[in-house]
Amino acid sequence: YGQGDRGSITGTVTDSSGAVVSNAPVEARSLETSATYQAASTSTGNYTLAQVPAGTYELTVALPGFKKFIRQGITVQVAQTVRIDTVLEVGASTESVTVTADAPLLKTESGELSHNINTNDLNNLPVLGIGAGTAGIRNPYSSLQLIPGADWHPDSSVRINGFPSNTQAMRVEGQDSTSGISSSVQSATQPSVEAIQEFAVQTSNFAAEFGQAGGGLFNVTMRSGTNQFHGSGYDYFVNEALNAGVPFTNNGQGGLLRPRVRRNDYGFSLGGPVELPRLYNGRDKTFFFFNFEQYRETLITNTIPTTVPTGLMRAGNFSQALTNRNLGTDPLGRPILENTIYDPATNRVVNGLAERDPFPGNIVPLSQQDSVALKMQSYIPLPNQPGLINNYLTTYTNPKLSTIPSIKIDQTVSGNSKISGYWSETLLTVPNNNAFTYPITTAVGTDNALQTVRLNFDQTLTPTLLLHAGAGLIYGHNNGIAQAFDPTTLGFQGANTNLFPSIQSISAAQGGSANLGIATQTNLIYTKPSFTTSITWVRNNHTYKAGGELLTQGYQTSSRSYSSPWMVFNAKETGLPSLNGITLSGSTGFAYASFLMGRVDSGYLSVPSTTRLGNHALSGFVQDTWKVTRRLTLDYGLRYDFQTYLREHDGEMSNVSLATPNPSAGGLGGAIIFEGYGPGRCQCEFAKNYPWAFGPRLGVAWQVHPKWVVRAGIGVAYTRNESNNGKNNNAGSVNPYAAASYGDPAFQMQNGIP
Repeated sequence: YGQGDRGSITGTVTDSSGAVVSNAPVEARSLETSATYQAASTSTGNYTLAQVPAGTYELTVALPGFKKFIRQGITVQVAQTVRIDTVLEVGASTESVTVTADAPLLKTESGELSHNINTNDLNNLPVLGIGAGTAGIRNPYSSLQLIPGADWHPDSSVRINGFPSNTQAMRVEGQDSTSGISSSVQSATQPSVEAIQEFAVQTSNFAAEFGQAGGGLFNVTMRSGTNQFHGSGYDYFVNEALNAGVPFTNNGQGGLLRPRVRRNDYGFSLGGPVELPRLYNGRDKTFFFFNFEQYRETLITNTIPTTVPTGLMRAGNFSQALTNRNLGTDPLGRPILENTIYDPATNRVVNGLAERDPFPGNIVPLSQQDSVALKMQSYIPLPNQPGLINNYLTTYTNPKLSTIPSIKIDQTVSGNSKISGYWSETLLTVPNNNAFTYPITTAVGTDNALQTVRLNFDQTLTPTLLLHAGAGLIYGHNNGIAQAFDPTTLGFQGANTNLFPSIQSISAAQGGSANLGIATQTNLIYTKPSFTTSITWVRNNHTYKAGGELLTQGYQTSSRSYSSPWMVFNAKETGLPSLNGITLSGSTGFAYASFLMGRVDSGYLSVPSTTRLGNHALSGFVQDTWKVTRRLTLDYGLRYDFQTYLREHDGEMSNVSLATPNPSAGGLGGAIIFEGYGPGRCQCEFAKNYPWAFGPRLGVAWQVHPKWVVRAGIGVAYTRNESNNGKNNNAGSVNPYAAASYGDPAFQMQNGIP
């Protein structure tokens, strides 16, 4: 008990003489929703209400021959256990004893170390900045700054108790929500701050129920509606008018300069019972909570200087590029002037060396200019600043938009059955940030969205037996936003995609142009279904729990990189061939002239591809919380994890095998192989899944004194790499990309060579 995203209430029922009372009905009633949770004391007087949602409760114990015991104002936190011992007084059942004392602050029922943070803490403490990280929106995980031994950087790293960065696990509503795209980007699957009831950060001594986590376990419970309607509206903003001025500056009006900075993080929430006039009254049964939060940053203006060709260069006149630096003499005794452009049409061999003649006046005639290059050039803006380099200055807004809508529905089917569902979507749009606009921009804006879906069911089978089942799904995409362009309109033939061709290395110290076109573009669809189940049984002094979890991950990647194609131009294509390999203090030829003549030095032309990677993780656990005495509790259990490495659905994952002869390298080792056992495959597997990952856990909580508790614990997590006859073998890992990278020395051993 006390695991998942729920909390627990436990204790011992005794009479006024201190003798234990068995079979006493125990009931906890939520003060917000009136939902009830029932249990009964065992033969040793112990009771446990497991899987109780976070909130405030009233505890009642009613047994014939005793006065009714009522304990009010019990606060249950996420993944925490509250101990409430009850003392029954002899009397009529119509009488009652009401206790209003606060629940004890000390955690006496578990050996794990954790910290709980609720929405009020997040809103009242100055830790939720806006504008930080990839999304800019308020990040609830920034509260890590308040936890000892924790280090947090927005969308960069999480480090707890010295563990490696970004080995934490995130759970929302009891299901794993760690982003498999990048565990360092916490905002990818973060919930909205206003929609959070509270969350717990477990830093060590995890119970056997938890695995796939190193540096911290985040357990988030989302807010539910209550019998009363509650709502909120909010706006957190940044404005330069509230900022200090830049020292030693003058705005021309006797004040200091204040750079324009404007950000807004705003939204609203509403929760309550589901009521449909004359149709349905959901009080005490059906509740909803809706929240909408959005971050906007639209008024930051950026100014970027870049290089574009001058009017003379556009016409083929490169006299401006000549520096009149004499670099020596060529084999024919002619002076070599820096950036001289040589005419490829005059190629000839003299004394075994390839020679050319320079263009008169360093001007490329129109007859030798490439028609495709001229059409590409027409998309390049004209200079608006003097000089040969950094002669184009542009300003543009740098908008950022992040949105997180969410809704949670809770349904009390009966006193023994409860269902809850949750949905949210984290949307992030990052624009193209480049001096050039479409279609020649080299930067691609991104459109990222991750949906989180949860469904949980709790059934009280008997007062001492509880069944829990949950299902979840994370579905999202990470798309590059590139406007379509038909390369055939340039006269370019052979492109495999509808993007502007990528032109590289056409600038130099004496001018030219910044790179053109989109070189890489990858779209990713990510799916992560998850399923959990557990059963809790309270018997005498023991609370037994057993269960399992199944996680699957799928990555469908569509790549159009280098399919537009990708071409490199450099100065040597219009330089003097006889000087190749000779070191000079400068160079001949000019990169932009090579581009204008269509003389490509190198490049790639790839075929758009789609790959489908996937893996799964299966785990099971058994654990027991044993109340040895009222002051001593032992938590012990055993966990098993089996995680597969990432494999490509159609066997298209390749690797380099040093043991396989490469015909193109004279039979030396180092051929490309493909995983699998069919035709054209290596008849092998690149990795082996480790099948013996057992992790025992042990925790102890000893209440030495009413104000002094000692807690300790020990656990084992198992990972392993091994080499096997030249095949790459790799154990399951928290990092889903570890087995797919095949180049990470921490996870790969190929032919025995790390």
